[in-house]
Amino acid sequence: MSASVPLVRVDRLKKHFPITRGILAQRQAGAVQAVDGISFTIERGETLGLVGESGCGKTTAGRTLLGLYPATDGVVTIDGRNVHRSRGKELLALRREAQMIFQDPFASLNPRWTVSAIVSEPIRVHHLARDKAGRTARVKELLELVGLSERHLNRFPHEFSGGQRQRIGIARSLASQPRFIVCDEPISALDVSIQAQVVNLLEDLQDRFSLTYLFIAHDLSMVRHICDRVAVMYLGVLVEMAQANELYDNPLHPYTRSLLSAVPIPDPKKERARERIILTGDVPSPIHPPSGCRFHPRCPIARPHCAEVVPEWRQISPGRWVACHEVH
Repeated sequence: MSASVPLVRVDRLKKHFPITRGILAQRQAGAVQAVDGISFTIERGETLGLVGESGCGKTTAGRTLLGLYPATDGVVTIDGRNVHRSRGKELLALRREAQMIFQDPFASLNPRWTVSAIVSEPIRVHHLARDKAGRTARVKELLELVGLSERHLNRFPHEFSGGQRQRIGIARSLASQPRFIVCDEPISALDVSIQAQVVNLLEDLQDRFSLTYLFIAHDLSMVRHICDRVAVMYLGVLVEMAQANELYDNPLHPYTRSLLSAVPIPDPKKERARERIILTGDVPSPIHPPSGCRFHPRCPIARPHCAEVVPEWRQISPGRWVACHEVH
């Protein structure tokens, strides 16, 4: 594909989980609208951050984007391949090019497998080495890349710290030589002292291998550090997307403003002087989301039509997208 064409294109992606009732004759009684019509692109070599409070659908979006969950509706293409229509050899090729780093560095590793078996599995599946010796040599290279050594080859996941386990997960994601990696909150389960090390490792690997990232997180300070652009998600939909510095310095959507107002500032004077935006009420249920704008029950600038009309996801300036009736 041409370098000018985005590596990842997401168009009106939806993922609804059905709610069924009954024991013998089950019937659908509703659906959890975890992701409900999101659209964005990710350029080659770019890091797009996806942020929002817990339960807004970030992880579901990442997994559906890779085809780990079947999509309810919408289209996802990675390097021109339709993720949810690929089958056979085309799907295998797609799996090689798109990988995932999971949030929990213990649950995502097979406790019965050694590090060598875990990291070499993608190499074996995609036939990236001639024989077992070639696979072992490649695993040693990958472990060295992520800051581990060959003495860790025959150890099991429970013998490592959380940071080391996440490094093993990163090595496994690199084993198939991917172009695109979904990083699903890769540092949220780690100690603060380890988080910066893992983020710096991800940045170094991106520079070395020209990787493209979707970085899912709720640590807004870290997102600003690592991401080129940031998309803000609320209750299954995107509400704002812009260049990282632009979004942090001048948030437009009222939800983005409230989210950023909760980020601590290390300067006590600035912290006391700034305005904190405290949202009223709780996050609505994704089973029965509000009509119109999903944020309107908690929005400080909501108008009557916000409860009736769904705001359009529109580009208001180059690279700046927002879904709000009151932002022009």
